[in-house]
Amino acid sequence: MTETAAQTGGCQCGAVRYRARGALGYPHICHCRMCQKAAGNYFLPLAAAMRKDFELTRGEPKWFHSSDLVRRGFCGDCGTPLFYDIPETDFINITLGSLDDPDAVRPVMQSNTGRKMSWFHAIDGLPVEAEPETPDRENAIAASNHQHPDHDTKSWPLGESP
Repeated sequence: MTETAAQTGGCQCGAVRYRARGALGYPHICHCRMCQKAAGNYFLPLAAAMRKDFELTRGEPKWFHSSDLVRRGFCGDCGTPLFYDIPETDFINITLGSLDDPDAVRPVMQSNTGRKMSWFHAIDGLPVEAEPETPDRENAIAASNHQHPDHDTKSWPLGESP
C-alpha cells in the first residue's frame, strides 16, 4: 500500500470529483488491451482505494461495462476516464492521471505486459521537443482554459452556483 493523506481528483471539466481517504493500494500501470482502449493510450495507470474510504464529492460518472465483471467510470461531459471497478469487491481503482497530484502516487508494478508496446522501453531515448515558439497561441489557450484546477472548488466553472 502507498501511504498517503487523502487523495482528491476528478475529470478535466470538473463535473465529477472524488476523494479517497487513506492508502491507495497496488499503484500500477496496466498494459492490457481493454485498458489501452479505455484510456485511449498505450497503458492505464491505476491504484485501488478501499470502497469504504472512497466518496464522490461532485457529480456522478457514467459507466461502461467493458466485460461481465468490470465497469469503467468516466465523465459523461468531458470523457475523462476515472475508475476501473469490479462492483463485488471492497475496492475501486482510480486512474492515477485523474488525481489532483498524480506525482504523489508512484506506480510500483506493471501488469499485462504481454500487450505492452514493443518499443515502450525506448521512450526515454526519444528526442525532447523544444519549448514551442508560439507565445500568442499559448497565451490564448491559457486565457481561455476550461480545465478544472487540480483542487476542490465549491462550484465549477467558478462563479456558478453549486
